[in-house]
Amino acid sequence: MSTSATQGNEALDACKHYTDHRQMPWAVQKYYHQRYDLFSKYDDGILMTDSAWYGVTPEPVANKIAQHIAACAPSIKSILIDCFAGVGGNAIAFARSGRWKRVYAIEQDENVISCGRHNAKLYGVDQKICWYHGDCFEILKNELSPLAQYSVIFASPPWGGPGYRTDAVFDLTTMQPYSLQQLLDLFRRLTEDIVLFLPRTSDLRQVAKANEDSERIKAIHYCMEGASKACIVLPNPIT
Repeated sequence: MSTSATQGNEALDACKHYTDHRQMPWAVQKYYHQRYDLFSKYDDGILMTDSAWYGVTPEPVANKIAQHIAACAPSIKSILIDCFAGVGGNAIAFARSGRWKRVYAIEQDENVISCGRHNAKLYGVDQKICWYHGDCFEILKNELSPLAQYSVIFASPPWGGPGYRTDAVFDLTTMQPYSLQQLLDLFRRLTEDIVLFLPRTSDLRQVAKANEDSERIKAIHYCMEGASKACIVLPNPIT
């Protein structure tokens, strides 16, 4: 698998733009009514894989997260690394914030990264995002480590599909393929300035235990229509 920056423009077959919910697999049809929350420019030709419908950050939430991180990151930090960039929801918001000299977006799935590049172009930020196709930990080590002192890492890791919504409290040790501790151990090799995007029902006691050396951690919930849609955790608060 390539770990070099990608510049392609061709969307692969798995990247789709649905115009009717009946075109979609049954399991994701319920997300179609949220399409303008996910991307306000959906009708411009936004592309997603089927799994992205329940994985992408809604645009208003992504924008708020981007604004918050932009405002509180140390001034020396000029690089934002999105380690699990998906179809671009967060990376686009980071690029649109105007805070970062460069956004590096890493995605392992070839279909998904093709959607992300396409969507960034629709939002006019394709020249502000450098996409990397491959394993994020290998890319951090082999390609982006020279940027460590200037970087903030943002990570929305795989949670294991939409099933997490049924858990009253989500056990972070069950995340696949990376546990919370694995993520922190690997990211800290590059920087202590880390922002994690986790399920809203995450067990914050586990976060605290994984950061026993920190004086404090910060957890922020982002809500839409009165309901929490996301929780970001700053194990080493950058405020």
